[in-house]
Amino acid sequence: MERHEFDAVSLPRGALNRLMPLHLLLSPEGTIIGHGPTLGKLLDGQQMIGANLFDVFDLRRPAGIRTMSDLLSHAGEKLRLNLRLAAHTMAFRGLALAMGDDKGVLVNLSFGIGVIDAVQVHALTDGDFAPTDLAVEMMYLVEAKAGAMGELRSLAQRLDDDKKTAEAQALTDTLTGLQNRRALTIALDGLVRAETPFGLMHLDLDYFKQVNDTLGHAAGDHVLSMVAQILQQETRAEDTVARVGGDEFVLVFPAMTEALRLEVVARRIIEQLSQPMDFEGAPCRISASIGIVMSTQYGQPTVASMQNDADEALYASKRGGRGQARVFRPAGGDRRSA
Repeated sequence: MERHEFDAVSLPRGALNRLMPLHLLLSPEGTIIGHGPTLGKLLDGQQMIGANLFDVFDLRRPAGIRTMSDLLSHAGEKLRLNLRLAAHTMAFRGLALAMGDDKGVLVNLSFGIGVIDAVQVHALTDGDFAPTDLAVEMMYLVEAKAGAMGELRSLAQRLDDDKKTAEAQALTDTLTGLQNRRALTIALDGLVRAETPFGLMHLDLDYFKQVNDTLGHAAGDHVLSMVAQILQQETRAEDTVARVGGDEFVLVFPAMTEALRLEVVARRIIEQLSQPMDFEGAPCRISASIGIVMSTQYGQPTVASMQNDADEALYASKRGGRGQARVFRPAGGDRRSA
C-alpha cells in the first residue's frame, strides 16, 4: 500500500484522502504528485498531476509567493490561492507544511465562502468533505434557512392573497358579483374628495316582484344575475356598478357628466333589460326605471344630496310610466345657484 511519511507518522493514501479530501502533494521542486479525491472532482477531467503548482494555482496571500522557497518560508501560515480552471477560477484557503527529509510539501485546502457554489456546480456530497469540516453543517444551515425563508415568503403571499380575497368579498354582492353598498360609498366618497366630476344613475327594476311571485325566488335570483351581466356589459371598466337593495342598483360614471350621453347609456340599459329572460323554459319579463344626476349640477356636491336627487328622478320615471330614464331637474333651476 502506498504510504507517505510525516516524521514518525505514516498514513495510507486512503486515510489521507479521507482526512484531507482537498489536499495537494508537492515534490520539492513544486510538481504536483498527488491530490485528494474532492479536488480531482473539481477538475472536471482536467489533468493536474505532473503540473507545476504555480501553473495551476495563483497564490494570492501572503503576497510575493513565486517559488517553493517562498512557500516554505510561509509554512504554517494561512494561504489564499485560486485554482485556475478552463472555465473559471475557484478560491481556496490553504495551509502548507514541509513533509521533512526533503520529501516535499503537503498543502491542505478548504473552501471559503464559495463552498455553496462549489457544491451546486460540482454536485458535491457529504462524502466529499472531511468528517470534521464544518462546511457541511454550514450548508445544512444555509439550506434550512433558505427553506424557512421560502416557506415564510409562501406564507406571506398566501396571507396577502387571503387578505385581498377577504377585502374583495367584503365589498362584493354575493349573488350578483357586483359591488355592494359599502363599495359604492367608498367610490362616491373618493370621487367627491378628489373633486372628480361624475354622473350617477339610480336604477330600480320594474315588475320584478311579479317574477318572484309567479316563478319563485330561484327565478328572481336568475334575473338579478342576468341584470348584473347586462349592467357590466353596458358600462366601462372604470365605472362602479353596485347592487344596493333587492332590485335596486346604482351606477357611477367618473368624468361623464353630459346629460345626453348618460341618457343614451340609460336607454340602452333599459332596452336590454326589457328583453325576456328565460328561466327553465319560462320567460321572465322586467324593465327598469332610472334616475340620473350629475355632480356638475352642484356648487359643492355631496353624496347624500346626489343620491336623494337621483331617487327623486327615479320615482319621476316610475310615475311617468316606468321603463324610462329621467335626469334630475331641480324646481328652482340648477343646484349651482342654491
